[in-house]
Amino acid sequence: MFKIQKGYGSHVTKSFRLPEELVEKLDKLAFENNISLNQLVIQCLNYALDDMEESDKQE
Repeated sequence: MFKIQKGYGSHVTKSFRLPEELVEKLDKLAFENNISLNQLVIQCLNYALDDMEESDKQE
């Protein structure tokens, strides 16, 4: 189950192009949970990576 958390440590700056509709949904969710869009995206990515099927993971 995906749970939204607050706060993260060190970071690196990168740029990504995302579909406008996806950003709008993420912005709304971040606002509703009083966290930054960046924190929400980090959590979504971590959740996706942690829950990948073993056959999809590359070593």
